[in-house]
Amino acid sequence: MSDDLNIVGKRVVRSDTLAKVTGQARYTADLKFPNMLTAKVLRSPFPHARILGIDLSRALKVPGVKAAISGFDAYGVKWGVFRYTQDHAMLPTDKVRYVGEDVAAVAAVDEETALEALSLIKVDYEPLPAVFDPEEAMQEGAPQIHEAYQNNINIHVHIDVGDVDRAMAEAFLVREDTFKAAGEAYAMMEPYAVVASYANGFLELWMPNAGPHVRAKALSNLLKMPLNRVRVRHIYSGGAFGGRSEVSPGDLVASLLSIKAGRPVKLVLSREENATSTRQIHDMIATVKTGMSRDGTIVAKDYRVIYDGGAYSSTGPIATSIPFYVYEECYRFPNVRYNGYRVLTNKGIRGMYGCHGRAFLAGNESQMDLMAKELGLDPVDVRLKNGLSSGEMTATKSLITSCGLAQTIARASESTHFKEKWPKAKRGKGIGMGCIAIMCGFPMGFRSGSACYVKMNDDGQATIVTGVVDNGQGNESVVIQVASEVLGIPMEDINLINADTEATNLDPGAYSQAATFVGANAVRVACENARRKITAIAAEKLGVPAEDLDLKDRMVFSMTTPDKKMPVRWIVREAFFRGDPIAATGSYFPKIDIEREWVSRPWGQMAGTFSFGTSVAEVRIDSHTGRITVPRFTAAHDCGRPINPMAVEGQMEGSIQQAGIAAIMEGNLWDHGFLLNPDLLEYKVPLACDMPEIDTIIISSMDPEGPFGAKEGGLTIRMNAYSAIACAVTNATDALFTELPLTPDRVLTILERKKGVKK
Repeated sequence: MSDDLNIVGKRVVRSDTLAKVTGQARYTADLKFPNMLTAKVLRSPFPHARILGIDLSRALKVPGVKAAISGFDAYGVKWGVFRYTQDHAMLPTDKVRYVGEDVAAVAAVDEETALEALSLIKVDYEPLPAVFDPEEAMQEGAPQIHEAYQNNINIHVHIDVGDVDRAMAEAFLVREDTFKAAGEAYAMMEPYAVVASYANGFLELWMPNAGPHVRAKALSNLLKMPLNRVRVRHIYSGGAFGGRSEVSPGDLVASLLSIKAGRPVKLVLSREENATSTRQIHDMIATVKTGMSRDGTIVAKDYRVIYDGGAYSSTGPIATSIPFYVYEECYRFPNVRYNGYRVLTNKGIRGMYGCHGRAFLAGNESQMDLMAKELGLDPVDVRLKNGLSSGEMTATKSLITSCGLAQTIARASESTHFKEKWPKAKRGKGIGMGCIAIMCGFPMGFRSGSACYVKMNDDGQATIVTGVVDNGQGNESVVIQVASEVLGIPMEDINLINADTEATNLDPGAYSQAATFVGANAVRVACENARRKITAIAAEKLGVPAEDLDLKDRMVFSMTTPDKKMPVRWIVREAFFRGDPIAATGSYFPKIDIEREWVSRPWGQMAGTFSFGTSVAEVRIDSHTGRITVPRFTAAHDCGRPINPMAVEGQMEGSIQQAGIAAIMEGNLWDHGFLLNPDLLEYKVPLACDMPEIDTIIISSMDPEGPFGAKEGGLTIRMNAYSAIACAVTNATDALFTELPLTPDRVLTILERKKGVKK
């Protein structure tokens, strides 16, 4: 295959764009089937209460109600990502643990009938003491949410490398600070919806999800159904950001109702239900202690981080670990200790997030800047001095195989004149830099790898079958672009079947940053295997060696004698005549330590590769109101070779909105377990008028394992955008933040603490 690429690396329109902008794309709530019923859920009004009884009899007597269920209609199976975190029954029978928890549900011929039936369900509760603060929940005598977790400590991740205490004692400069961050809403534009259809012993489901195979397996367990009788189908998704990663109570509700009624059932959550009763983002309290040498070398780190996990385990071990890992993958830590605690409270469930670790990451970077200033050092130089490079190992023994961190720092610094602006920050103006790394495909058991099937059709076009999932990132378009490059046919000649558990093999899903590095790699291998079959027949027909052949523009041609050529479709038809159609499979499994475990064995190769990024934010602060504006934001990203640079830039821009500008406005507000801002009127998300001028810089490090050298695209910027904003505020005020988001009241507190911004 020629080194000159035809489609990979080019700015192309994504394959899903037209359907979305014209309104032809169908989302779960758009689905309509004959005799479909509408589902509604009765939710807990208490943050913590024992269930004494549930009576559905009156609801079932309402004309038009076809089914009603509670946890007593389920099978008592509890779900959890890991065997040691299986604590969530989805529909409780013992007690409710947060306001808004699913308790019972009905399916009726229309919404009005379903709501009437809900009002007739009788639930007897015995209210119990509740706890809402994770630090209080850890204390002796606090209300116990689950008996299995002493002091409500759901997960404790402990990592200890080197001799932290000795290194701290010998450090030239030591600083310790505590940072907090409010939990956030994922704020997807599409509220959660699920359609379930049960017939003849088979259950089919449609819902926005990050991994259909994971969803099907979970429901198979919860419903005690054979896995081959549970099918999760492909559907467009209106946003994810980590919030569609796991099975939802609504999935079980719709499934049970469809099984009971024998008809399709659709459950669509309201905006408020989407906020209170689906997974949201962890609040956190991070204590960061850093020891530095005189020249700015980080000699020791000591962390204690508390995560508010809500009522159930969810992705507990992963969520408790990821903030530390993305930071240790960026910087050299010879001595480091991390104690991460995920603590249960009587709040809604928490899950993964595309910019998880906000207080932890922003706190580390802001603290680094103040320490650099105290030592008389430039923060860019400090980052370069401590940043990892290719061939080095992380503290927990992962090899960095490709690394463009230094280039992202240098390019972002040069583009923004950071070295000139940072030491000369004026009243109310500041500039800040954040750096981070992201693993591409972490251990997920046998689901860590991906497989693809490709077949050539008799017109020379192709169909690829892959488990890759697209939640809006452009993953579907990426794999089509890769297939187009290998097979030498235009993207429009390729059909895609994906994210369907019946048709596709296992895949990590839109999770662990594996869609390109793992999923597209499997597509590449499958298409290369098909390509070899094409060139073998073409070599015979054209009388040239197979290695002399290339594929482009639907043609097979000799690279040394270009006039020797023939259409791909001729080769495909010849293969059909020979009784050996051109079809192939391919798979890819990242080079990871499959024995690595989040709690019991937190060392070994974490990922097949790592991407890197640097963000630089420039802020202005109104000293009278405390309001922050962000006039300019620059992001530099090492994504290996970008498959589609335009798509990578789009992900970077979205990351700046989601995590950068969100740092000054987004946060959940609570009152004794009640969410006070469950809608997009009171929960503030960045609008177009809040966005800065954006400059995106792509650094290509050409990863040796990635498909055509590619790694993940965009998430590093989402992970470090918070840090850039926080560091810019530190630069403008000469003080550290204590809590995110950086709302005007909190900024005024910083200014008052410093007795005004610096001059």
